[in-house]
Amino acid sequence: MSVTELPVKTPRPGMQKGQQTKAAIVDAALGLATQIGLEGLSIGALAEVMHMSKSGVFAHFGSREELQISVIREYFARFEEEVFYPAMKQPKGLPRVQALFGNWMKRVAVELQSGCIFISGAVEFDDRPGPVRDALATSVQTWLAAMYRAVVLAKEAGHLRADADERQIAFEIHGLILALHYEARFLKTPGSMDRTLQAFQSILARYGTDAAPALPHAFFNSSPV
Repeated sequence: MSVTELPVKTPRPGMQKGQQTKAAIVDAALGLATQIGLEGLSIGALAEVMHMSKSGVFAHFGSREELQISVIREYFARFEEEVFYPAMKQPKGLPRVQALFGNWMKRVAVELQSGCIFISGAVEFDDRPGPVRDALATSVQTWLAAMYRAVVLAKEAGHLRADADERQIAFEIHGLILALHYEARFLKTPGSMDRTLQAFQSILARYGTDAAPALPHAFFNSSPV
């Protein structure tokens, strides 16, 4: 999927024209950010893409920084819709952890082509304190806290050993995703997705109990990545 093929949000019913225009601008800005990074975003570049005047774009955000923050918020909202909320329909315990990871992997499969703002943004803003870095860090921390909470509930359900370190498990799961991005997107290593799935299975094998439900067969379908 190319940057130009990224899903575009349909305006919500009842949105005023100004809100619809702002939403369209954020959509375009998100597409640009996946291509050139948050740091590459500018009011001028966005105005050109939207066929608007700079003052017209500026009126909706007021500053380049606010534009960047709006893109981060939209990116995180879409991440929640695709990864978090569907997983919450699964029972508490390992089924929910598995769903979170599985949905995350599906998201990564798209990001390997379009890019991940959380990862590129971390490189751009890791040593630059300010509202943009704060927005990025808060989004990532919120997501990691959700994954950690799911692991805690899995332990409480008896699906993980009593001596299992929940934070260590959540840390290892996050590490798998970061390694996958590096191996598949940067190094173009064949089989990276399958290796990531095997590593996730290894985590569950090390920390799981006999009461843990088995991973569904479809979870391990081969991937071209």
